[in-house]
Amino acid sequence: MLGNLLRPDIEKMIRDKDWKHLRQEFAQLDPSDLAEILEEFPLQDAALVFRILPRDAAAVIFEYLPLELQTKLVQSLADEQLVNVVNAMAPDDRTRLLEELPPEVTKRVLGSLTPSELKIARQLLGYPEDSAGRYMTPEYVAVRPDMTAAEALAYIRKHGKGAETLNVIYVTDEKGRLLSDLRLAALVMAQPTTKIEDLSDGQMFNIPATADREEFVAAFEKYDRVALPVTDSKGVMLGIITIDDVLDVAEAEATEDIQKLGGMQALEAPYMDSPFVDMIKKRAGWLLVLFFGEMFTATAMAFFEGEIKRAVVLALFIPLIISSGGNSGSQATSLIIRSLAVRELELSDWVRVMRREILSGIVLGSILGIVGFLRIVLWPSRVAVYGPHFVQVAVVVSISLVGVVMFGTLVGSMLPFLLRRLGLDPAAASAPFVATLVDVSGLVIYFTAASIVLRGLL
Repeated sequence: MLGNLLRPDIEKMIRDKDWKHLRQEFAQLDPSDLAEILEEFPLQDAALVFRILPRDAAAVIFEYLPLELQTKLVQSLADEQLVNVVNAMAPDDRTRLLEELPPEVTKRVLGSLTPSELKIARQLLGYPEDSAGRYMTPEYVAVRPDMTAAEALAYIRKHGKGAETLNVIYVTDEKGRLLSDLRLAALVMAQPTTKIEDLSDGQMFNIPATADREEFVAAFEKYDRVALPVTDSKGVMLGIITIDDVLDVAEAEATEDIQKLGGMQALEAPYMDSPFVDMIKKRAGWLLVLFFGEMFTATAMAFFEGEIKRAVVLALFIPLIISSGGNSGSQATSLIIRSLAVRELELSDWVRVMRREILSGIVLGSILGIVGFLRIVLWPSRVAVYGPHFVQVAVVVSISLVGVVMFGTLVGSMLPFLLRRLGLDPAAASAPFVATLVDVSGLVIYFTAASIVLRGLL
C-alpha cells in the first residue's frame, strides 16, 4: 500500500519538525492516501498533521478517516482547528460524527459551527436515527423549469461550488417541490434557448426523509443512480443522498447481518473499539439461548437410552448425523437470508422455496447417505467395529442422513420467512440457532430409524 511506503519519510519529517517539506509531501498525495497514512499514526502525530494542513485540505482528509479516529481527533484538536475542519465537512458526514461523539464534545462541536452550518446540523439531527434524513446533504443544485439551458448553466456556475455532486441537477417549482431531475450532460448539450421543462423527461425518483437505510439502499439498487433526492411528505426537496454514503451504509448493513448470522447481536463499533463488557453482553445472550436449546439434545438421548444400551455402536454416528443436519441447515438459512436481503425472494415465494429445499435436502441427503453406507460396509474391520449386523447399521445411517439433511434444509429455509413475516430481522435466524433445532430433531430421526430397522436384531 502507498501509505506503508511513505509512512517512514513522513514520520521522520514530523520528528525533525520539517514542516515545509511535510506540507510539500502532503500536497502531492491524494486525500484518501493521506488518510490511510494517518490511520497508522499515534493520535498526537495525527493531530499535529491537522494543525499544519491547509483548512480545505484538512476537511477533505478528515472525511476519509474512520469514524472512531474522527471522534478522537475532534477531542484533541484546539478550537481553531476544530472550527476549520468541522465547518468545512459535508453536512451528512458531520451528522454521523455528531451522533458518535460524547455529549460534552458534541456541544463543543455545535458551538464551533457557523450559524448557517449549525442550522443544517440541527435539522439533520432532528430526523430518526438511521433514516434518510440523517444521511442526506442539503448541498445540491436545483433549477426552475422555466429557465433556459443558458440561464441554468449560469446559475450552476454561480451556486454549484459547494454542491455534493453536479452530475445530476434537480428541477423544483417556486415552493421547492421536486418535479424531476436532469443529467448535467443533457443540459450542456442542449441549445442555449431550450427550456428546462422541455429537457427533463418527467421521471421522478425520490426517497422520503423518514425512510430507513435498508429502504434507500434498495432504492439505489433499483434505480441505478449516483444520487437520489430526499423529500418531505409534501414533496418538498430537502437534500440528496449520494452513492458514497450508500456504500458506507451497505457495508454497515452487511457487517450487522454477518455478525447476527454468527449467533450474536451486532456490535455498535469496530471489534477493537468495542468495550469488553459490551462484547460479552452481546455474545452471552445468544450463547445462553443456544445452550438451553442444546439441553433438549440430552433429553432426546435420555429418551432413547434403551436403544443406546442395546446397540452401543449407534453412539459412534451421533456426531456425524447431527453435524450433517446442522451444516445443511446453515447452508439453507444463509442462502435464504441473503436472497431476502437483496430482494431476490419475497414472502410470497415461501411455497416455491419449500418445495425446492425439500427436493434439495433429499438429493443432498442421498449423496451423504450413499457415502456413509459405503464407508461402513466396505470398511476392512467392519464386523469387529460395527458388529455382525453392519449392513443394517449402514442402512440406519443412510436413512437418517437423508431425513436429517432434508429436515435441516427445510428448517433453515423456512425460519427466515417466518421471522420476516413476524416483522423480525431474518438475520436473527442465525446458523447456530438452526443447528440447535436440527440437533434435537436429528437425534429423534436417527434413533427412530434405528428402532425400526434394528428391531429384533440387537
